[in-house]
Amino acid sequence: MEQTLNFHQPQRRTFIQTSIAASVSLAAFGLVNQSEAWALEVKALSPIEAKTMLQLCRDIYPHDRIGDEFYAVAVKGLDNKAQKDSKFKKQLTDGLKDLDARAKKGFKKAYVNVGWEIERNKVLRQIENTAFFQSIRGDLVVSLYNQEGVWPVFGYEGESASKGGYINRGFNDLKWL
Repeated sequence: MEQTLNFHQPQRRTFIQTSIAASVSLAAFGLVNQSEAWALEVKALSPIEAKTMLQLCRDIYPHDRIGDEFYAVAVKGLDNKAQKDSKFKKQLTDGLKDLDARAKKGFKKAYVNVGWEIERNKVLRQIENTAFFQSIRGDLVVSLYNQEGVWPVFGYEGESASKGGYINRGFNDLKWL
């Protein structure tokens, strides 16, 4: 009887163990998006606060065609600002606690675990006039939409002065208007 040696099983097992260890390590230091293979390392915010902030940013400016990695860049900017400014960090952490408390009161879940966007929007309506919400909303206008990677989604080709302006370059050819 002929025997064959299978070298794939131990290597596969080692690969899986290493992958799990790496994922746990990344999760300990920030957010990991398994499906899109990007990670968000946060320093001022906790990982759950960063995850909640990511969902909040996506709910304030929802775009199905923009990936979470662009929202993560915006969250990273907020985290960097919070790391340098203790007053801003307190505003973020207190605002996120309030957001979660309101979600738990209405839906018995933390904000990030409220499954339907329409339900999360009900919570956002309660805080839309707060300094916390207005600060995040105002920051997102720049930190989200100023990323070159999102411009093609909206048909924006970038600045035009160096290319002779828009008039002779199809200023009226946007399909989405």
